[in-house]
Amino acid sequence: MGQRIVPAVLIALLLIFVGQLWLGRGSLPNVANMQAQLAEQKKKNREAELANERLAAEVRDLKEGLDMVEEKARLELGMVKPNEIYVQVSK
Repeated sequence: MGQRIVPAVLIALLLIFVGQLWLGRGSLPNVANMQAQLAEQKKKNREAELANERLAAEVRDLKEGLDMVEEKARLELGMVKPNEIYVQVSK
């Protein structure tokens, strides 16, 4: 009888560990899902970093000189200098 209890306990423990590996909190499918979420979040973070860098460069340009302000006024607001004629060429 003692010879059957030890293997039965070991098999039960093995089944518990295998079940945790496939179904538990740290299971393989759960880890794969978290890795996919992590990759997606890293991609979003990189896109946000690029947008922040663009905005920081634009702010730097606006602080350093009036060239950027003049360019923005011309492109976005259609402003012209005094005694200047605005000509728009369409293709």
